[in-house]
Amino acid sequence: MTIPIDRNPNPNVDALAVEAGKVSNVHSDHMFIAEYAQGEWRKARVQAFRPIPLSPLALGLHYAQIVFEGMKAYRQVSGEVAVFRMERHHDRFNKSLVRMCMPTVSYELYSEAIRELLKTDKDWVPPGPEAAFYLRPFMIATEERMGLHESREFMFMVVGGPFKPIYTRPLKVKVEVEFSRAASGGVGAAKCAGNYAGAMYPTRLAHEQGFDQVIWTDSVNHTRVEESGTMNLGFVINGKVVTPALTDTILDGVTRISILQIAADLGYDVEERVITVQEILEGVRDGSVSEAFGMGTAASVAPIGMIAFGDEQIELSDTNQTVASQIKRQLNGIRYGELADPREWMYRIE
Repeated sequence: MTIPIDRNPNPNVDALAVEAGKVSNVHSDHMFIAEYAQGEWRKARVQAFRPIPLSPLALGLHYAQIVFEGMKAYRQVSGEVAVFRMERHHDRFNKSLVRMCMPTVSYELYSEAIRELLKTDKDWVPPGPEAAFYLRPFMIATEERMGLHESREFMFMVVGGPFKPIYTRPLKVKVEVEFSRAASGGVGAAKCAGNYAGAMYPTRLAHEQGFDQVIWTDSVNHTRVEESGTMNLGFVINGKVVTPALTDTILDGVTRISILQIAADLGYDVEERVITVQEILEGVRDGSVSEAFGMGTAASVAPIGMIAFGDEQIELSDTNQTVASQIKRQLNGIRYGELADPREWMYRIE
């Protein structure tokens, strides 16, 4: 596949500033875009980052046919740029698209879009530790139409830029028992825009109460732990790495499954099962739950230092996050090319 490149005549990249870690959370000079009409993808190209033409009646703006992915490219110690688990992200993207009645994207188009964007904007990829180039593949329904209807026209785009971790200290979280992120039979397992909009209000309330994030619970009885903010959840319970088993209300996190595989490689017992709020609260009190952490592309491994339930605030006993820190070092070692990559998770950009 040959993707034409229309280079930005006025690039904003400052390679020395990127190298020094002084540039973060801004978009790079280019973007990828392809258009879908009459049953096929057309006009794939890399172009200068700029606004896109969109009708006020574009169906995605009214009926939320919008799906996205979040993934990262890393500057390895060799100087190469490599994307973490491209195939897994592509697979999840397509599963979300199917759920939202949107056309899937071939792996060839998906991978070449990201490859060509990164080759064009390679000077925007920062070195480690921690920093990376965040990639946002997404699709929006663009057909101009009055009334509720599945769109027949779409745009698939990829944008990105240098990014630093969003959490730099142990988090304070509250167990959410009033609002719900997702309900069984809904779209909780899809990475669609509406899920994130619906989470904003309860998250804002948590921030106003002094918390960094919420722990989402099941929508029926609020007794089972599901996710934390935009992250999957992990716990160390009696020395085992434990996470809620996947359901249709929990996102199948790429970082989550990678961490579980690394934990097993390091010799830890790993369990995916139902975890109740009561089990976690009692376990934190008696010390059997020694660590809690979030797992996600943006957060990587985000330690949780305190869990609140009602008026009670309970501190985690292992403030050093012994197990989570060990897993994170192993994960980052693979991402930055400091350690072997036996499962070939890193997709290298030529």
